[in-house]
Amino acid sequence: MTRRNVIRHAESSDDMEAVRQLCWDYRDFLLNYGEEQRRITETFYQRDAYAALMDNLIEKHARPLGAILLVGDNNGAVQGCGMIRDLGGGNAEIKRVFIRPEARGAGAGRDLTRALIAQARADGHTLLLLDTSRAFKAARALYQAHGFVERGPYCPVPEHLTPLLRFYELDLTKRDGL
Repeated sequence: MTRRNVIRHAESSDDMEAVRQLCWDYRDFLLNYGEEQRRITETFYQRDAYAALMDNLIEKHARPLGAILLVGDNNGAVQGCGMIRDLGGGNAEIKRVFIRPEARGAGAGRDLTRALIAQARADGHTLLLLDTSRAFKAARALYQAHGFVERGPYCPVPEHLTPLLRFYELDLTKRDGL
């Protein structure tokens, strides 16, 4: 059977537990990626603050203007997640996109990114923002392939970390192939 990526909203308590586990796996991945990424992670995802965020994921990314999406295979195994956070004024932000290492290379990141863009557009957002590490070349290429363009920081970032990050935006009022 051919592997197919299935995208769906996280709705049940089991779904939210899977999302929280993926988020903790994401944090561990970031901490172990290298010294540069460790510094970024320890600044933005300090353990206690991250635990509090995990407790409030639903509130931070609640419908109708936010979303928590899961990507799984056609057997129902959850392989990754991504979130949208409403920033107000028609702006939204993609947060915590993470695909389990064993699921990479099968289009899960691509399909999840497309779904996040479509959801943000359907929710009436006009500008979609995100940031990622400069070290994540595959993620940056994925976002650029979906029409995101590089821009400056859209939120406060410590000056010493700014060169380590890349910031992107996508004008959702344009339909360039998506």
